[in-house]
Amino acid sequence: MKIGDKIPEVLGVDQEGREHRASDYAGKKLIIYFYPKDNTSGCTAEACSLRDGYSDLRRAGYALLGVSKDSAASHTKFAEKHSLPFPLIADTDTSLQQAFGVWREKKMAGRTYMGTVRTTFVVDEQGTVTHIIDKVNNKDAANQLLTLIAQ
Repeated sequence: MKIGDKIPEVLGVDQEGREHRASDYAGKKLIIYFYPKDNTSGCTAEACSLRDGYSDLRRAGYALLGVSKDSAASHTKFAEKHSLPFPLIADTDTSLQQAFGVWREKKMAGRTYMGTVRTTFVVDEQGTVTHIIDKVNNKDAANQLLTLIAQ
């Protein structure tokens, strides 16, 4: 996925069993953030930053979706534990991550594996990607987004 691309119609099912589609957000601006794993330090910092800035993002006219490979049950616990007010898509088969190009080969501690590359996409009212953040500041993710969309 690159700037100017349309997002896929089917976005997935959230922790409450609700399906999300691009057409649900027609005429609305959307932020989709991909993160590796519920309840890890970096992912928790990012989610809590977005939680804390959620009302500012909403005031700026944006809906917010988080996406990881974790199950709906894991997302439910994560959202409840950290009072996350936005949906988390359970992309257990990584199809959405693959569509966005964030499911990639990673290396850590000398081993190679497939995993989620932390990335945030900003989408306009027509479902077109307008910005991509591939160097996410976990602890300040909301302000990073608010600064970007204010430009």
